[in-house]
Amino acid sequence: MFFFFDDENNNSFEDIKHIDEDGQEYWLARELQEVLGYAKWGNFHNVIQKAMISCKNSGISISDCFADVGKPIVSGKGKVEIVIDYKLGRYACYMIAQNGDPRKEIIALAQTYFAVQTRRQELQDQFDQLTEDQRRLTIRSELVEHNKSLVEAAQQAGVKTRGDFAKFQNRGYQGLYGGLGAKEIHARKSLKKSQNILDHMGSEELAANLFRATQTNAKLRRENIQGKDAANETHYQVGAKVRKTIEELGGTMPENLPTPDRNIQQLQKEEKKRLKSDEQITMNIFEENERD
Repeated sequence: MFFFFDDENNNSFEDIKHIDEDGQEYWLARELQEVLGYAKWGNFHNVIQKAMISCKNSGISISDCFADVGKPIVSGKGKVEIVIDYKLGRYACYMIAQNGDPRKEIIALAQTYFAVQTRRQELQDQFDQLTEDQRRLTIRSELVEHNKSLVEAAQQAGVKTRGDFAKFQNRGYQGLYGGLGAKEIHARKSLKKSQNILDHMGSEELAANLFRATQTNAKLRRENIQGKDAANETHYQVGAKVRKTIEELGGTMPENLPTPDRNIQQLQKEEKKRLKSDEQITMNIFEENERD
């Protein structure tokens, strides 16, 4: 499952985010203090100590979330002082926000931001445990929901008829697939006209299309884009930027990714059969226990 959160008000939290040598994200307390609007370190340090207690009461190791990275500095008079600072994990930041001054609007934003970041990581950890087929089913399900929202955003921009939306969708594909539209993608995948392209993609290709859909949806709404031509161009440009990102990361272009042997409908049928089998096994165990 994917969790998308697009809010320009949270750019400040992203701007001060760091990545360590192990690829883990973290924030420095002194930098977070400034963003959260605390003028005095003493006041903010009190909030940090409350957050530490909250972590401890939750059974979470304080040292895992709040790493002491204080360092000595030499003042102008040659006196050595220790400047207190902490390397904060995502959950530590969330606890700090939870214990912050509720009267500050930025505290509410921080609570939302770090809660979403924490949930996003949880979902990513769960996703990493899935098989390729399970990933395909999960992302395809996400696409169904996000495409509904994209259709709504496109309609608000002026994409009204079925033909309008076909052109709008095609421009998104052309941006992402280097000029290839729905017809050309169908041909490359050897699909019939009636078959949905999205049902014949692997998880990597589906993820690229999910990103295209969510970011186009967000841009149309955020910038209040109006007019069919403007909406179509927006979809194309977002698709092209997603493609550019894939290229910069050294990834495989979506049109060159393999088409899976089984489509989404076949996977759904197999999944239902598996769940039914598991349910029957559970029922049999329950009945045996009852007899005993």
